[in-house]
Amino acid sequence: MDHSLQLRDKSISRLLWTFSVPAIVGMLVNSLYNIIDRIFVGRGIGSLGIAATTVAFPIMVVLMAVSILVGVGATALISIRLGEQRKDEAEKIAGNALTMLVLLPILAAGVFFMFPEQILIACGSSPEVLPYAMDFTQIIMLGAAFGSISMGANNFIRAEGNPRVAMCTQLIGAAFNILLNYVFIFIFGWGMKGSAFATILAQLISASWVLGYYITGRSLVKIRLVNLRPRWAILSGIMAIGFAQFAMQMAASVQQVILNNTLVAHGGDMALSAIGIVMSIATLLFMPVLGVAQGAQPIIGYNYGARQYKRVEDTWKLAVMAGTGIALTGYLILHIWPEQIVGLFSEGDWQLTALTTHAMLVYLALIPIVGFQIVSSTYFQAVGKARPAAVLSLSRQILFFIPLLLILPRFWGIEGVWRAAPIADILAVSLSATMMFFEMRNLRRESILISTAEQSSGLTPLPSKLCDIKSE
Repeated sequence: MDHSLQLRDKSISRLLWTFSVPAIVGMLVNSLYNIIDRIFVGRGIGSLGIAATTVAFPIMVVLMAVSILVGVGATALISIRLGEQRKDEAEKIAGNALTMLVLLPILAAGVFFMFPEQILIACGSSPEVLPYAMDFTQIIMLGAAFGSISMGANNFIRAEGNPRVAMCTQLIGAAFNILLNYVFIFIFGWGMKGSAFATILAQLISASWVLGYYITGRSLVKIRLVNLRPRWAILSGIMAIGFAQFAMQMAASVQQVILNNTLVAHGGDMALSAIGIVMSIATLLFMPVLGVAQGAQPIIGYNYGARQYKRVEDTWKLAVMAGTGIALTGYLILHIWPEQIVGLFSEGDWQLTALTTHAMLVYLALIPIVGFQIVSSTYFQAVGKARPAAVLSLSRQILFFIPLLLILPRFWGIEGVWRAAPIADILAVSLSATMMFFEMRNLRRESILISTAEQSSGLTPLPSKLCDIKSE
């Protein structure tokens, strides 16, 4: 069965529900196991262990950025090609993408092992934290390709209209990560190495599940040996579209490096531990919104390729409303039980709990408006518009947050670090609203032109769900 046809035929609300719920569940599970990782580390190793994961975070974001560069770029192109009824082209894209999902993380790991201590110190590690960070990060880098395949290739499954299988990948990885973390830290007593081994083994299992989906022939888009050979024409298209999210993740890595060093300068290792907890909680709040955006991406991409622009606009609007509603719910939960949430990571350490609670409420003060910016950035990726996608993706970190992070602590100290985030949020959302206003106006004009052309040629416009207009 061609699952992609539902992207054309079903109602937008049902489609967004069908595609977003598995993505949200998967994202929530991923967030939960990251949080549980830090809870295990915090309770089994202590605040220095949390600080070590915070130091390693920029490096893990680089690995994630590589997966996103290929995965998001290929997913957008696969959705568009399926909308254009060009399945062979979609398979070439998937094959080339899989090759790069293996090669790029191996290259990144090679760079790390050339200068491990220097890189970790640059990421904000103090002498006390460095041994913990080394134990954790070196093992993570050994399994870099597993996580890349698991995350990147899983997007292809969603692009072809099979979000439940994509959700299973995340559920399987999360379940094994949680189980193995408990066993390796609390039963075997392996400390930071145990947490790292749990992570890469769970990623290996997830990657095997994804590859099994293609090897067993269940997929619409086939992975064929002939398509694994890299072709620059295909890779350049993938990277052009995926660059926006890649750049956003790389900017997040640079941002985290600057943030770590600023925190150590103004608050020491305690502040580093606090931001590690805040980032874990923020991930739990943002991932469901990203799940909505991921669920909307294949719907937007397919209908944009099929020139069903009204369905494209309706999907974006509905995704914005859903993302905002989820973000608002998370915001309310944080303000009802702030100390209880933070206390999960720092039981018995009241100084860390107090510092983290205050930091969390200030740093995440404008979460309800962030859903709009996330969905809008994903929209431009879905329709293959690389430049505006890059601008929106980079706006918060590069244009706003990093400059604020360098300026505000000079006047407010550690408080300036916490306040930089909400100020950056409101500036980024303002830019997103401006760009989406002009994009929606242009989309409506294109829709009118298509309708006028059909009428002038004597054709009666077909209902949206019956249309299948191929782009030339």
